[in-house]
Amino acid sequence: MILTPLSPSTSPKPWGEKAGTGRHSDILASGWLDTNVADVTELRVALTVADFDEALAFYRDALGLEQIEDWSTDDGRVVLLDAGRATLELFDQAQAAHVDEIEAGRRVSGKVRLALEVRDSEDKARRLVAAGADEVAPPVTTPWGDRNARVQAPDGMQLTLFTTG
Repeated sequence: MILTPLSPSTSPKPWGEKAGTGRHSDILASGWLDTNVADVTELRVALTVADFDEALAFYRDALGLEQIEDWSTDDGRVVLLDAGRATLELFDQAQAAHVDEIEAGRRVSGKVRLALEVRDSEDKARRLVAAGADEVAPPVTTPWGDRNARVQAPDGMQLTLFTTG
């Protein structure tokens, strides 16, 4: 493990002023940060659905995620879909409410919402609605310049489709 001092010039915002307020504040306050980030090599979202065929048709066929594995057996069904590069975006309640207000005009998302970068968010949203999704809100241009559309998949998962500006 390689530890590197965390200097004020490299401190991610808002850590600088908020250090000492969380459960792991002792690590941040110590001024040392583990820079061995290669420990995690993939983020995989495992979604359990009531209607497997409907979900597979929606995510693979309508959304266009490539099926790369099928580990289904007589005991249960599972496929792995490639969603490109994955990131984990953490929101506090206030920011989640703010993004919902921008994208949907009200607080609508649950604890988990998938955000997917697509070539044309408006076109993809129309196609997903035609494939069984519900439009949560029409496409909007965000303050950060992206074009975002919000839909809800047939399984209830909210999706933000975004095209960078």
